[in-house]
Parts: sequence; structure tokens; C-alpha cells
Amino acid sequence: MNSNNDYALIDYSIQDGQKHPVAILCPGGGYWFVSVENEGTDFAKALNDLGISAFIVCYRVAEKALFPNPQDDLAKAVQEIINMSEEKNLDITNYSIWGSSAGGHLAASFCTEAVGYPKYELPKPNTLVLVYPVVTMGEFTHAGSKYNHLGKQPSEEILDLLSVEKQVTENYPATFLWCGDADTCVPPKNSHLLAEALQTAGVPHKFIEYPGVDHGVGLGIGTASEPWFYEAVKFWLER
Repeated sequence: MNSNNDYALIDYSIQDGQKHPVAILCPGGGYWFVSVENEGTDFAKALNDLGISAFIVCYRVAEKALFPNPQDDLAKAVQEIINMSEEKNLDITNYSIWGSSAGGHLAASFCTEAVGYPKYELPKPNTLVLVYPVVTMGEFTHAGSKYNHLGKQPSEEILDLLSVEKQVTENYPATFLWCGDADTCVPPKNSHLLAEALQTAGVPHKFIEYPGVDHGVGLGIGTASEPWFYEAVKFWLER
């Protein structure tokens, strides 16, 4: 867990003298904390086992989570990783961003043209990987994430701007997303809304809803969602 609520970047790059793809990880936590172990460290180690370098972004949360602080932090992380790509042998040309739960909202919003990578003059991610993500700030949102990120009385304009399903265009990155149909925390409707928007915009994507799987299972070992990790890596690296 990110205990001090400040920005940090945790380095899981592979240092063997060879160039490796890079994944940038945004764990969840409702914009209240950062679930570093379950949706960061576990993912990074599994990626390392497949020859992929990884970085975990500890973005600002709790009283520091108001928009656009987390997006600024993710942009800062991407820029830092680009700056160290030669030194660390990172293939940044096809980088992917991974987000879980509220970290999924952060990653997904960073991929929009409205508040994301173009605003920061950063290269578009090759692939977005979303794990039981918060997507909308509308009717089906996760209330805690909405409150922590947008405050007590956000304007309709801000609600629309940060409802990712309303910001998807044909330029949105290819997306792999999944959720469990038994998610008791973030309504599965979030993933459905995004999948529908991706389909409408003609964005390459793959959406899987696993039966009987609840929220926060991480790699999903021992659940119906266990195949998701390898499916996501395959989707990304085949692009």
C-alpha cells in the first residue's frame, strides 16, 4: 500500500543487457490508497517471468486524489520511463498501460484525448489492459472513487469528461478488459459501457466477463478469471 499518498515509481525493469517491452501498472484502491501488492507487485513479477519490464505507479490518493493529480502523476511516470529507456533497455515504442479498479479509471482516462496523453505531449500507449475497472462517473460508478477523485459536487462537464465511455474515439488505444459477473464493488456495467463504446468507435478490443468472480482478485489464481493475464499479454504483444 502507498502509505504517504505521494507520487512514487517502483522499478521492476529487467536488467540483463537485452531490450524488453515495458508495462506501466496502475493498481486500484478507490483513489483512497494504492493496492501495490495485489495489483502491482504480483503483476510486475508475472510480467518479468515473461520477459517484460514493468513499473508500478504510486499516484496521489486520498486527500490528494482530486483530478487531475493522479493523471499528472501517471504522465510524469510515463515521461520518466521514456527518459530512462536507453539506460534501462526499455522498448518504449510499444508500451502498455495496465489499470485495476480505480487504477483502471486512471489508466483509461489517460488514454483519452480529452484529459490524457495528448495533453501531456506523450506517445499514445500501444495497448490498454483493464482489470475490473471503474469506467464511468455516471449512474453505475463506484461511489468512493468518484468522491475521492472529483469531490462532493462535480459539475456535469467534469462528470462527462471523466466518464471514459463518453470520451472514446477511433484513436483510442487497443484495449483488453475484463471483469467478473459477481463483482460486488465495481458494477460490471462499467466494463460493458466501455466495451460498447470501443465497439461503436471501431477500436480493436477484447472483453471477457468471467462467471462467479468478485472484485479485487488480482491475478485471479484459483478462480475462473485465472487465464486473463496470459490472454492480456498475448493481446498486447501480438499487436
